[in-house]
Amino acid sequence: MAVSDVKLLGASASPYVNRVQIALNLKSIDFDFLEEKFNPKSELLLKSNPVYKLRIAHYCAWYPALKEFQKAEGEEAKTAALEKLMEMTAWLEDAFAKCGKGKGLFGGDCIGYLDIVFGSFLGWLKVGEEMGELKLLDEGKTPNLVGWAERFCSHEVVKGVIPETGLKLIKIAKMFQARAKAQSQN
Repeated sequence: MAVSDVKLLGASASPYVNRVQIALNLKSIDFDFLEEKFNPKSELLLKSNPVYKLRIAHYCAWYPALKEFQKAEGEEAKTAALEKLMEMTAWLEDAFAKCGKGKGLFGGDCIGYLDIVFGSFLGWLKVGEEMGELKLLDEGKTPNLVGWAERFCSHEVVKGVIPETGLKLIKIAKMFQARAKAQSQN
């Protein structure tokens, strides 16, 4: 397959699509990105996935603890979920120190799998901060992760891939919140 034949269908706001974009950039594979709408699905997307007729990339919470936080109702439940989420973030801070071995990325000097997996959610972490829900990466509590996030996002293969926090992402986040709330009431 010639590199110009690679087409990536997805939503630029999807961390799962962002992972593929970063991996293709790392491998220097040229690709055409075809932005998909949430609904209705395009004919090309349906042809690409005819068995299930579902989106190839699905949206879900980046960790079960974040999902718990998002679904928590009431102050007590939110506080408990936030504590669990902060524990997980502290664990990631420690994991970065061990995996990175003093280097700039989880993969050391080069972007690796963990960098891509965790880094693809950075745009959504910023959305959470903008919406006033939480601040997971904090210079005082997670200085290594804050530095890592800056290095990761400024890497040449990542620039322009991780969505900027803006009205579009916030609108999508609010849509997901409303959908989740409606489902929990049913």
